[in-house]
Amino acid sequence: MRRWHNLQAVSFAALRQRFREGSDTPRDFLERCIATLQSREPIVRAWVCLDLEAARRAADASTARYRAGRPLSPVDGCPIGVKDIIGTADLPTQMNSPAFAGWHGGYDAAPVHALRTGGAVIVGKTVTTEFAVGYSGPTTNAFDPQRTPGGSSSGSAAAVGSGMVPVALGTQTQGSTIRPASYNGAVGYKPTLGALPLGGVHPLSTTLDHLGIIGATLDDVWAVASQTSLGVGSPGHAALPGAGAWAPAPIAPRRLIHLHTRGWAELDAGSAAAFASVLAALREHGVQIVDRTNDPRIDALERELDGWLDEGLDILAYEMRWPYEAYVQRHGEVIGERIRGFVERARTITPDRYAGLLSRREAMRQAVREAAAGADALITLSASGVAPPGHAHTGSRTFLAYWSGLGFPTFQYQLRPTSCSTIFSHSSTALTTSSSFQPSDLPTKGYLSVRRAFKIVFIRPSQVV
Repeated sequence: MRRWHNLQAVSFAALRQRFREGSDTPRDFLERCIATLQSREPIVRAWVCLDLEAARRAADASTARYRAGRPLSPVDGCPIGVKDIIGTADLPTQMNSPAFAGWHGGYDAAPVHALRTGGAVIVGKTVTTEFAVGYSGPTTNAFDPQRTPGGSSSGSAAAVGSGMVPVALGTQTQGSTIRPASYNGAVGYKPTLGALPLGGVHPLSTTLDHLGIIGATLDDVWAVASQTSLGVGSPGHAALPGAGAWAPAPIAPRRLIHLHTRGWAELDAGSAAAFASVLAALREHGVQIVDRTNDPRIDALERELDGWLDEGLDILAYEMRWPYEAYVQRHGEVIGERIRGFVERARTITPDRYAGLLSRREAMRQAVREAAAGADALITLSASGVAPPGHAHTGSRTFLAYWSGLGFPTFQYQLRPTSCSTIFSHSSTALTTSSSFQPSDLPTKGYLSVRRAFKIVFIRPSQVV
């Protein structure tokens, strides 16, 4: 098993020592990012708005701190994109909705505040689908402009995948960080529900929304996650275990559970064959693979998960009643059709039904933990085959929705089997754990080309991040 490197992506973490030595500077790094942005943006269309002069001023201040030997944090000087449902004091937050055109909240959201406090450089706001759930924006895939970049964190993933910035903030309610990170050859991280703060992020679903981070490398993602956690914390949660400048040292897995789930029926033959090669490479490295064909407990778990999956949409709809019912009342058809449909669906769900959904979800969480006992992780795919042509549809959420709905953390990481010479482009792997988990404990989620997306979901019963 070996890593696949996106040659378009640029790492900030890899250059921190050069900044300290003075052989490079955050300002020079930013200028290289801006040059790429100005070259690629006319086609990729990842950005809603930019403030490059403010970014240059912040990079100059960071350069001065490095020269004085006093950087504020491991993200000091790091250029970052911010998904346009996350509040920024100096730029509008418009949610890809005409109802919020030009809207300013006036404050930085909690994650943006934490990153600015650590010296990070906010470059601009990245394209989202409407309120992170509705119609798509104009962004194209970082490798194939005829294909979707995924969503809803479309611009964040495409900006990182094309080398415009090393890291960008996203969100995930179903598949909105992991899938676009995968389609664009980037690393993605969706933490445990609530582990990273969402203050100042426009809500979609209180018990499903997660902050997401998309970056060029695992170290870039982990540094931003760590600064977000340590900079402001998250109410009701301790800081991320292992938070720091570098991702914790990796530990090889011994036993993985392969889950097919409902998404397997959506899969094309080429993606299934490539994923089989990933499993074969794991076996060659001494990893035991358990699945529904050789363990009746896993077969039973898959049946439970598949029977539960659609209940997550009812939870989403019920939790969207505010503010989206008010938006529809005020703005009518300016609010997209999919959102209006969720508002109508919410009206059919009683409080008793919602309480039952929450109880059922907690039972599913426990079922996953029990089935995962004795295994290091669960492994499955990140998307149901290739990134679809066109831009109206951002790809299937089926493989991802289980783990967002249950709130387990997921990593995506470039991975490709050394024994599979026909897999040639972006490889991703995702980790989902059921308790405190060090992100590099295991190979993380990998994506193989814009045409094939794969994910490894890791569940480690003793840990949660």
